[in-house]
Amino acid sequence: MKNRRQFLKTSVGAAGMISAGAIWSRGSSARRLDTSHLGSFLGEPVDSAAADTEERWSGDPWSEMEEILTRIKPPVFPNRDFEISDYGAEGDNQADCTEAFDKAIAACHSGGGGRVVVPPGQYITGAIVLKSNVNLHVSQGATIRFSRDHRKYPLVFTRWEGTELMNYSPFIYAFEQENIGITGKGTIDGNCDCEHWWPWKGRPNCGWKPGDVSQEKDRNQLFDMAERGVPVSQRIFGEGHSLRPQFIQPYRCKSVLLEDVTLFNSPMWQVHPVLCTNVTVRGLTISSFGPNTDGCDPESCTDVLVENCFFNTGDDCIAIKSGRNADGRRLGAPSQNIIIRDCRMKNGHGGVTIGSEISGGVRKVFAENCQMDSPHLDIAVRIKNNAMRGGLIEDIYARNIDVGEVATAAFSVDFFYEEGEAGKFVPVARNLEVRSVKTRKAQRALYLRGFNRAPIEGVRVVDCEFNGVSKPDVIENVAGLRLSNVKENGKLMAHNQIAKRFGSEN
Repeated sequence: MKNRRQFLKTSVGAAGMISAGAIWSRGSSARRLDTSHLGSFLGEPVDSAAADTEERWSGDPWSEMEEILTRIKPPVFPNRDFEISDYGAEGDNQADCTEAFDKAIAACHSGGGGRVVVPPGQYITGAIVLKSNVNLHVSQGATIRFSRDHRKYPLVFTRWEGTELMNYSPFIYAFEQENIGITGKGTIDGNCDCEHWWPWKGRPNCGWKPGDVSQEKDRNQLFDMAERGVPVSQRIFGEGHSLRPQFIQPYRCKSVLLEDVTLFNSPMWQVHPVLCTNVTVRGLTISSFGPNTDGCDPESCTDVLVENCFFNTGDDCIAIKSGRNADGRRLGAPSQNIIIRDCRMKNGHGGVTIGSEISGGVRKVFAENCQMDSPHLDIAVRIKNNAMRGGLIEDIYARNIDVGEVATAAFSVDFFYEEGEAGKFVPVARNLEVRSVKTRKAQRALYLRGFNRAPIEGVRVVDCEFNGVSKPDVIENVAGLRLSNVKENGKLMAHNQIAKRFGSEN
């Protein structure tokens, strides 16, 4: 190609289609189109990854979602009830019911399974440990409220921000169990606030002040241990340290059901299945505004359905993860076959997010028919990675996403999250599609930032309407960007408009 004008003309397909294998490079404020990496991308694919993307796009990826759904079956529990009041629990919001929960769960488990029923009332407890074939059923009018006494959460094998360790037990925990559930129309209250658990994050706006305990030192120590290969059994934290536990964490479990309950005031990540298979999360109301209170974070899980949930959170609403840095690579367990549908997102950092603890990779994520709307929701569909994480992100599909307002962008893929390029592990993101996404207000439609040495590969934006856009899109180092029937502020995003936006018209 002799010049950029010829490139832009060549890149235009029929009916407003842009099939530009372009890489928009970082540089001056008037970004100029860099075609040096294109090779023959507009003719034959330049490499096997591009060819693979073309092949994936040739069929209907959503047909695979239906196949995945046939494997996701919620557990069925025997018709037996074990009421916690029969084991000494008192719903007066004063008595310690920890032992009563333990006894009821043990009886249910040894009796062949069924429901552990929490009747109306307010029940104070420490950590609850679920066992196979037990459904913890929180009745309408019942509240499980967790103790603020740190000693009520003994050391267990867990994962904290993508790194394995021995730490405070999650408030509700299960390890290597099968057929477990938490159901009912009741409430589970983490009982956390700016005086309990949350200040450990170290934020002045949440009760912390200089000289107070902060998790920063412990966090850095944990990550250093993982990088040095210290055995997990020797990564001992818990009492005397300040790494907040998760709210609900099934670990290495099979057939998990979380249904209908209301969660609020979580210590940090709220629903956090790790290394689980066959997980159903549906009908939950999740509301917590503490630091890092992600709504639902499937991590290194296979076959997960999240549907009909409401999220109003202090961090990402849904964040799919697979381990951080060395620990994520050590386990090498991706998150895969994740379906998100019919959910509503209000406040949060991202609506549907992938990363950043993503070193084990993620593939085959399907998000559809979701509603997002808040000036305090940053990004609708968000992928975040960097050169410390690495990991392969591929086959990500979102469609029919109705966005009223988001603060930053409708769709973001950002390799410069946190450490950015400061690492030797190349992040890969490829075969990403957003279809039928509509926004009424967003600063930007697209925010796509790959590395020069590792561009984002194969992004398709189809039948989208981005309205209320107030800032230019950011597109840096993207190989294989395709726009088809995409409107921004009511105008078709044609080749000359994109060229003008990036200072590349001549």
